[in-house]
Amino acid sequence: MNKLKLVLVFVFIVAGVAGFIYLSESPMVVRVLSIMAGFLLAVIAASFTVQGQEFYVFCKESTEETKKVVWPNRKETLQTSGVVFAFVVAMALFLWFIDSALMSLVKLMMNQDA
Repeated sequence: MNKLKLVLVFVFIVAGVAGFIYLSESPMVVRVLSIMAGFLLAVIAASFTVQGQEFYVFCKESTEETKKVVWPNRKETLQTSGVVFAFVVAMALFLWFIDSALMSLVKLMMNQDA
């Protein structure tokens, strides 16, 4: 029975996409609503499957875990971003220097003017 419900979920998704394609002459709002209706029906059907119920529990637990996270304040965020930006600039300059040195070496080996 569970497999039949999962097939029904797939059918609803395909029907929403098919409605979007079939209604190509209709306004975009109607076309998008057909996809949204298909996905809404698929979500409702999926909520009655074992996998859907497990996914719901997973989402609920993930939300609870997200609330436990200690997020950095504005000052910490700006400091960390500054360090990352400085590192990117330093690495870009280093790679530019290495690239220029290797290019000069290749030109020298090929007897071209550097």
